[in-house]
Amino acid sequence: MNISRKKGPLYLQIRNVIKDRILHGVYPIGENIPSEIQLEEEFDVSKITVRNAIKELVQEGYLEKKSGKGTKVIRNTSASKLSKGKRFTEVLVEKGHRIKKKVLKSEIVQNEIGSEPHRLFGKECVRVERLYYLDNTPYIHFTHFLSIELADFDEADLNDQSLYELLAEHELVLDKFRDEFAVCQSPTHIAALLEIVVDTPLLKRLRYSMDEDGEVTEFSEGYYNTNLQLYVVNYDA
Repeated sequence: MNISRKKGPLYLQIRNVIKDRILHGVYPIGENIPSEIQLEEEFDVSKITVRNAIKELVQEGYLEKKSGKGTKVIRNTSASKLSKGKRFTEVLVEKGHRIKKKVLKSEIVQNEIGSEPHRLFGKECVRVERLYYLDNTPYIHFTHFLSIELADFDEADLNDQSLYELLAEHELVLDKFRDEFAVCQSPTHIAALLEIVVDTPLLKRLRYSMDEDGEVTEFSEGYYNTNLQLYVVNYDA
């Protein structure tokens, strides 16, 4: 597991990893997370570091710790002060699914003139490819384009935590988001990764994330195999 003192307090890094696993169904609601000893061994840290990470998640309402009974997941959705809406992955996890993320590639690229990344970031940016699995079946392919200022992150970071937590570590506050949706036929390379037939209809999503000054920090292009699972957005009135 990629935990390093250079990235800030160890217990906060471990908290973020455990929280991400809860939100993606790796640690299901109502079940215990691994023991403190198991977490110590996995992250190669001290007992107090693990306990501080768990303490944070207990205070945030994700975990419940009982003497002699282990530490149980009691909530698997994030809280937002800005919206009652739930992230799509949280909706799936609530329905009993498990979501796993895998980084396929991360690199600095030269943006093609006239392309959307070139318009947003100039001549170069960070390009990250990720594949999401729904219950171990390839489901979503995402390509993220990020400001070149974010080029110093480790590839494994995006396996262990969310993209937005990574941005927060770089002290980038996201203030606004815009999503655009369309239906398209799957490109050849996307079809291969999603293990589907070429030209299968997919939901295409373009996402723009902006900081407090309105500058785009992240632009992402995603392809969803809705034959496997419909894209769902739930809102509380």
